[in-house]
Formats: sequence, structure tokens, C-alpha cells
Amino acid sequence: MSTDVTMASMSTYAILGCGSVGHAVAEELEAEGKDVLILDKDEGRVEALRDQDLNARTADISQESVTAELDDRDVVLILSPDENANAAAVEHLRARDEDQFIVARASDPVSADELSELGANVVINPSAVIADSALRALETGELEHKANQLAAVIDDTEARMAILIHRGPDPDSIASAAALRAIAESRDVEADIIYEGDIGHHENRAFVNLLGLELTSRSAVDLDEYDTFALVDYAKSGTPSEGFGDGIDIVIDHFEVETGTEAEFTDVRPNVSATSTILTKYVQELDLSLDQEVATALLYGIRAETLDFKRETTPADLTAAAYLYPFADHDTLEQVESPSMSPETLDVLAEAIRNRQVRGSHLVSNAGFIRDRDALAQAAQQLLNLEGITTTAVFAIADDTIYLAARSKDIRMNIGNVLEEAFGEIGETAGHSTDASVEIPLGIFTGIETSEDNRDTLLELTEEAVRSKLFEAMGVEGSDSSNGS
Repeated sequence: MSTDVTMASMSTYAILGCGSVGHAVAEELEAEGKDVLILDKDEGRVEALRDQDLNARTADISQESVTAELDDRDVVLILSPDENANAAAVEHLRARDEDQFIVARASDPVSADELSELGANVVINPSAVIADSALRALETGELEHKANQLAAVIDDTEARMAILIHRGPDPDSIASAAALRAIAESRDVEADIIYEGDIGHHENRAFVNLLGLELTSRSAVDLDEYDTFALVDYAKSGTPSEGFGDGIDIVIDHFEVETGTEAEFTDVRPNVSATSTILTKYVQELDLSLDQEVATALLYGIRAETLDFKRETTPADLTAAAYLYPFADHDTLEQVESPSMSPETLDVLAEAIRNRQVRGSHLVSNAGFIRDRDALAQAAQQLLNLEGITTTAVFAIADDTIYLAARSKDIRMNIGNVLEEAFGEIGETAGHSTDASVEIPLGIFTGIETSEDNRDTLLELTEEAVRSKLFEAMGVEGSDSSNGS
């Protein structure tokens, strides 16, 4: 047996002041077979404690003489409701220069600070503990109520449920929808995950393919076949278009969604960083046995949305991830996080490196004309690894549109706000404080339509305008350092 365990088993305790809190603590310690001495100045209370076979004595804990009775006690819990008596007891004990562990009761933050300064090892505030317990109970009760509401809406489905996710879906969107579909299927309701646009970025395609997640393009379905409609992590797509029968039935997101109508069930939580976190809570509450693929998807959704817990991560995100961790396929996660780089992505990265322009720690680059616009995000991320660089932005032209991807690890800068300031009036921006993107119609930006004859002119105009707007929005002054020199 280790020394630590032996010491713990031999600890002796004293409780000074035995009101309702002290009494509860004494009973717990006695139940664990601990050696407990109770001191309280109320003779009637001491008699009642002795009637319960507790070792209790009458003493005024504010008096210095009391400390003589505590020589053989390793841990002293000062739990009187009288904060002055508690402070005096702590002060007298510490004046003896004994190495006793002291827990003291405070009534408010001011008295808590005073007790800490006097030498209490741990300070507790029963009111705060009760409030915390009440809030946890409230959260548990609310989740149970919301889970029952969600189940009721799903159970009302007569045909099929359509789960719609935002345009160009990311891992958080896809994983959340997969979890809601699993919940629906556990209740014998068939559901389809429907996406708009393309599943971009090699990592996202690898995510879908490796986990075998079945998604359906909106262009390939007839929405009249569905009678329940859910918007999951949809906010980035804005207001949904027509075609949803009597309207949206379910909304689950960590951003506000403009639905235009009131959904029968809504759970929007801006206080968490991932919609996957919200769905994980419902999976737990409904006691659902998750497939390994869905558990892996949810864990990756949380990790991707929080940049592996480095961006705006909340306790709820962490506890959800901890729950999912044992059920996930970590070999598959590693494959998803390290997808192979396509030849075109390598070409885009090479072009971005060649054309990079640096001001201070901020890098902006033009990748020219491209076919795979998702390669821009990978290039922006790779360039962030260059020495001395904290912010990157890589742009290119494809399909009569200027596409730009930006990344930042500068805690003083919100790159999403930078793009909104620079291009919000002429383009469509999206993103967070550390990664963001923008799409700008080429004709609006340059006044010139794309053709083979004017490609060089377009590129030159675009490069000059985008760079100047970006650096201005970043608040970067000084001369350019082309090619990083």
C-alpha cells in the first residue's frame, strides 16, 4: 500500500460548528468509518449529536483555547454559519504553525477571500453549491423535456423525414444530421440527409466516404415525398427556400436560423460551439446505442468545429467529446484528418507560395485560375505554418467568381470580421474568428466578364483590388514584402 493511501486511511477529522451543513458532513464521514470530533457551542445540539452516537463536545470555536483540542486532527472543517467565528478559528489554527488541512465555510465572496488570506486550504459557499446543484438539476430536467418533445415530433411522421443541412456541408453539419437520422431510425422513422451545393474540401469528402455516410443532393429529391422537415446546422445557408409543405418542424443549431416560420421544435444554443454537441446530448438522454460510424462522425464534428478544442470550446463540447471518445473509430479519424493532397491542390499551393505577399505577419496570395476551389482552404492552412506568419488569405478565380479562403492564429484578429468589412457589401462571407471565406461575383468586382482574351487583365485587376482591401481591413500598414522577402 502506498504512503498516500495509508495517510488517507489514517486521517482524523474535526468539525467546528455543526449546523445543518456540519451535521450532513459528519454523518457522511461517520458512514465511511472516519474518526470525527464535533465541536459546537450549542449544548442542546451537542446532546442531540451524542444521542446519535457522535463524538461531540461543547466549545466556542471562536476562542483560541479550542485549538488545544485539535492537536490530533489532520483535517479541520470549520462549518459554522457565523463567518466571524469561522475567521477566528482559521486564524487561531494557523497561528499554531501546524500543518493541518483546513476547510472553511464562507457566506459570500468577500468572506471567502478573507478566509483564504487567513490560511484556509479550501473555502466553500453552501449557497453557491446549492445554486450550482439546482442549475445542474434544471439542465437535466430541461434536456429530458426537450428530448421528449423532439421524440414526439419525430413520432408524428407518417411518410419520411427530410434532414436539411447547410450549403457545402462541413463535418459538424453532416455528423449532426447523421445523429438525428439515427434517432429517427431508432423510432422506426425513415429519414434522408439532404444537402445543397457540393461537398467540398478533400477532408470533408474523405469524412463522408470513409464513414459510409449516405447523403442526398437536394436536386435529386422531390420534397413532396416528405412530411417532416428538420433544419440541422443550417444557419450558414440563411433563410430556406420554398418546398417544405406546411413548414419546418425541427430546428437544431448553434447559430440562429432564419426560418421565416415558427418550428414545432427548436433547440438553438449559441453557448456551445458545435451542433454535434447538442445532438450528442440527445443521444445520451434518449439512451441510444450509437453505431461506431455515427459516434466517430460526432466526435470529428466537434473537433473540426472547435479546431481540435482550440477555438471557443465550452465545457459542454468537452463533455460530449469525452462521452463519444470510447465509441469512435480512431484509425478512421486519423485517415480523415490526414487526407492525401491532390495534384491540383499541390499546384494551387505552389502558385500561392510563388505569389505570396507579406506585410508584417500577414500573408495574402493569388493562386490564379483554378478548378478545385476547395484547394484554397488547404493552401491557406499550409501557408499558416510559415515562420512568422499569423494570418493568411489565398484567393483565385473560378466559374466567374472570386473565391477566397483565410486562416488566422492571431488572437487579436477576427478573420471573419475582416472579410466582412472588406467584402461584405459585394460578396457572400462566412466563417469564424480563425477561419473564414468569401465568394464575390467577378463581374461586380471588376466590371469585366471572363473570357480567354482578358484572363490576364482580370487576374491583374483582381490581385490589386483584393490585396489592397484585405490589408486595409487587417489594419496592416507598410510596404509589401513580395515572395516573403
